Amino acid sequence: MSFVSTEFLIFAAVVISLFFRVRQNMRWLLLLAASYFFYAYWQPSYVLLILFSTLVDYFVARALDGAGATRKSLRRFLLAASITSNLGLLFVFKYANLFSQAAADISAAIGIPLGFGALDVLLPVGISFYTFQSMAYTFDVYRGHHNAERHIGIFALYVAFFPQLVAGPIERASNMLPQFRKNFGFDYDRIVDGLRRVLWGVFKKLVIADRLAIYVDAVYGDLQSYSGLILIAATVFFGLQIYLDFSAYSDIAIGIARVLGFKLMENFRRPYLASSVSDFWRRWHISLSTWFRDYVYISLGGNRKGLARQIINLLIVFGASGLWHGANWTFVIWGGYHGVIVALELIFGSRGSSYVSQNQFGRVFSTLRTLLLVFIGWIFFRANSMADIVYVMSHLLDFSQGFTAFTGPFAASLLPQRIELILSFVLIVIVFLADVVEERVALMAIFPRMPLLWRWAVYYSLVISVYASVLVSSIDTPTFYYFQF
Repeated sequence: MSFVSTEFLIFAAVVISLFFRVRQNMRWLLLLAASYFFYAYWQPSYVLLILFSTLVDYFVARALDGAGATRKSLRRFLLAASITSNLGLLFVFKYANLFSQAAADISAAIGIPLGFGALDVLLPVGISFYTFQSMAYTFDVYRGHHNAERHIGIFALYVAFFPQLVAGPIERASNMLPQFRKNFGFDYDRIVDGLRRVLWGVFKKLVIADRLAIYVDAVYGDLQSYSGLILIAATVFFGLQIYLDFSAYSDIAIGIARVLGFKLMENFRRPYLASSVSDFWRRWHISLSTWFRDYVYISLGGNRKGLARQIINLLIVFGASGLWHGANWTFVIWGGYHGVIVALELIFGSRGSSYVSQNQFGRVFSTLRTLLLVFIGWIFFRANSMADIVYVMSHLLDFSQGFTAFTGPFAASLLPQRIELILSFVLIVIVFLADVVEERVALMAIFPRMPLLWRWAVYYSLVISVYASVLVSSIDTPTFYYFQF
């Protein structure tokens, strides 16, 4: 069930209506049932995977509490059981194809065929998110940052809470578990604030991201037909598409949770205004970045064992982050690419950062440089294979096609191609300006204080834009890009 579907609109209306009518001590049961129904709508049998992850980490955490601080061997065994169970699920359903095919290719190359190739396993939606969220809880209990949750139903709701179940944010127990016991009343201002956030997310997804996806999919689905400016445009459009698509999901998740009374963490903070690639990762997919920082980077030693060890830790974390995104070596290369750049910034960045802090032109220059580096990285992320990466990198500066075919990838659109291209650029500018303003002033905070006429003009503009985009869209059921991860 997608956030931008009629089914979800009905589902959310029913759940929200019932939520404020049910007694506070029974709301967890309503939300848990709704969350399981929400997930089962895709594939009912995969609810068993969430149950498995939930039960393992619930009982592991209870056992960790009972083991006490002195029984270190038992505690390590219990932690290993949680990690093995959750990563085992990920490996079977997400990475088995990648490694079985790699093993078959290597064995065939050395003349000892194994007799098998890739496995035909369907990737469960959201598995990378809820397994990491469940593991985060176990890590926190192991480290003594959080006591084990005694109420199995509330813990199950923490793992499966429907607004952020499929694509995050990857929440922490310290933030969510206490909220499930609070009594949130019907607050008009809070509900309007949440719905406003939902509308902004739907606008970014359906009006902009899905429009850019038409161009990107046409080019990256048939790379050999394009070169030069079109490859550059498709890569830039993809960088914007993935940002708008993924941040739109987070906006909708945060907004729906806000309507109910819950506060989810922010997952994006205007990443394309970053002054360095390190700064980009402090702004992009924040819940995942901080997860790897807290549970992998720090566990490896972080920056406590010298510069060389810190660089190795960074490369491991970014490589793992790349692999988290998908079972393709292109993602590992993407992660490694960012890891190398962050390591170089760590080594050489001190003088550059002071220059930027003293000079506005330096700030603009560093932001543009960061954009260039990040968008080059998106080539590795979007490419379907190593051969695609080589082709794009070797044809980016081949301008033989000129401007004549520039609008061609919009052929699948229902609007004229030239109009689609102009509209895309206009919408990109609007979002960019919104981010620039948001960097200085919290738009969502000042918006309620604007004149009523201005506010409703914005609301109507967004709603009409969404409705018009749905009418002319060639996509029957829009899905979010990160659902595949």
